[in-house]
Amino acid sequence: MKQHPSTPHYRIDARQRHAHLYEVTLTIPAPAAQQEVSLPVWIPGSYLVREFSKNLQQLQARQKGRRVAIQQLDKCRWQVASQAGSALELRYEVYAFDNSVRTAWLDSQRGFFNGTSLCLRVHGQEDQPHQITVESPDDSWRAATALTALKTDRRGFGLYQAADYDELVDSPFELGDFWQASFSACAIEHQIVVAGAPASFDSARLLRDTQQICETAIRFWHPEVDPAKPAASGVPHPRYVFMLNVVDDNYGGLEHRASTALICGRRDLPRLGETRTPEGYTTLLGLICHEYFHTWNVKRLRPAELARYDYTQENYTRLLWFFEGFTSYYDDLLLRRAGLIDDAAYLRLLNKALNQVLQAPGRLVQSVAEASFDAWVKYYRQDENTANATISYYTKGSLVALCLDLTLRAQGKSLDQALRAVWQRCSGGPMSEADFAQVLNEVSGRDFGPELKAWVHGVADLPVQPLLEKAGVRWHDDPAQPAQALGLRVTENGSIQIKAVLRGGLAEKAGLAAGDEWLGLEVGEQAWRLSKLDDLALYAGPAKRATALVARDRRLLRLPLKLPAQATTVRLAIEQAALVKAWLGGDPTPGPASGAVPAVAPEAKAQGPQSPQSPRKTGARLAKKASTPSK
Repeated sequence: MKQHPSTPHYRIDARQRHAHLYEVTLTIPAPAAQQEVSLPVWIPGSYLVREFSKNLQQLQARQKGRRVAIQQLDKCRWQVASQAGSALELRYEVYAFDNSVRTAWLDSQRGFFNGTSLCLRVHGQEDQPHQITVESPDDSWRAATALTALKTDRRGFGLYQAADYDELVDSPFELGDFWQASFSACAIEHQIVVAGAPASFDSARLLRDTQQICETAIRFWHPEVDPAKPAASGVPHPRYVFMLNVVDDNYGGLEHRASTALICGRRDLPRLGETRTPEGYTTLLGLICHEYFHTWNVKRLRPAELARYDYTQENYTRLLWFFEGFTSYYDDLLLRRAGLIDDAAYLRLLNKALNQVLQAPGRLVQSVAEASFDAWVKYYRQDENTANATISYYTKGSLVALCLDLTLRAQGKSLDQALRAVWQRCSGGPMSEADFAQVLNEVSGRDFGPELKAWVHGVADLPVQPLLEKAGVRWHDDPAQPAQALGLRVTENGSIQIKAVLRGGLAEKAGLAAGDEWLGLEVGEQAWRLSKLDDLALYAGPAKRATALVARDRRLLRLPLKLPAQATTVRLAIEQAALVKAWLGGDPTPGPASGAVPAVAPEAKAQGPQSPQSPRKTGARLAKKASTPSK
């Protein structure tokens, strides 16, 4: 395999699997004098400085057959004492033992890496084509990536090319003895790679349901798509790869331009012979839809501040409520339009997001625009005070999208139309809030400035209830669970461990604190041992006040507690089915983007262990994971 004579080339050797070390050789055919290189400190889509250079070791340089000195300039940059005009070779190792979607992993069973963890950036050559050769460590392993293959073997190992450094590090690799399959969606090739699946895995069902999600998303963004000529309709990716890592218990995903890295628990996979749709599998389908929707909304259409990534530091934007929040609104909604859940199931998912926002005191402290900007220091560094001081740009952002959609639909328009219009306005590239505001005004024929100011930059509660009621949804106030009624977040495993105390609640007024163990309750002359919060109603009866017995730093405390009288939680239900169907079914005017899509095309094919097709029954993702996708 020959590399291009002038482009940076990386060779990845995964033979040191037991040591969890990738060996990397970077060849720079035409280096600068005193060539500078660096490793990113963050990965786009996950807004936290993660210091990937902490895993880089044994960096050495050679030129003209001799060792060349290297000087480290800061935490992630190095300067090589190179001469211009002669090929420069850098060798180093990267420790890879983070089984997440963000970094790199290598053991005897599986390999995975993002380029941000392994590939040094050659300063001054970022816009040149880059090549990467991935070598096979084992005859049973295969390799999968969305990069363009130049010369590879039948198992996918060999030489690949990227248009530039950005594409290189935005194209992860999956390595190992995985199951894989492919299908066509709107004439575009899609590949699914699944590592770690048990024998019960119903691969045919996952393939079929993922195909329906992709068809629905493509037709959302490109309603006039010609299945025979998708490129002519503006579909931005000629090929797409899903990489799913199946583990005991985890959940998350990270979007890329033509692929996504996903992680889920084994119990979340569809199972052979199962006709229902369990909560975990619906959660997985929502994750797949979320990351695929990002192919348009954040990987192409993206904040103007992120038009060119700065890999050395934080890249701030106030628009994550749009890119993550709106994607969170549509991930569930497109499941409904794909026919994978019904209207009632969709409302249960919406109900979960709504209660998560209403039960967070931080919604009255931080706007979603501020939450977007603070993601680098708050969202990814949550603690016991997070719920009191912050709001999720995922969940509240999805409710902002809901409010905009229902407001537009009352005028015979939709948020669908607004997103497609902003895609056209910005040519599927960088955008600002002003671009979106202008599109809203053009689509609706009126000024949406007051709504954006109040809903995006303000902290007052959103008008979700009246808008849902006009859309045919009934709003019920049901009795709250004890934790919500007291203003607590706890874990219960034979004892009650307090994780957070919510601002203004009865627990805060009593003096309970995060880290306390709530041992018991004194009511009148009686004292009771508590093992779960549901015991409160049993032991307190009609009492209005009691004494909480708490252990804090091994000290026993008696805290006077006012017992909750009435606290409520929201429950949504369909009141006017026709109105709800009109909202959830698609655009106000019927068109190619509305409704479900056909089943998997006959050309779908798979490699690896096969399973017979099993019937699919519409089901519900009863609740998303309490945390948002792990990025």
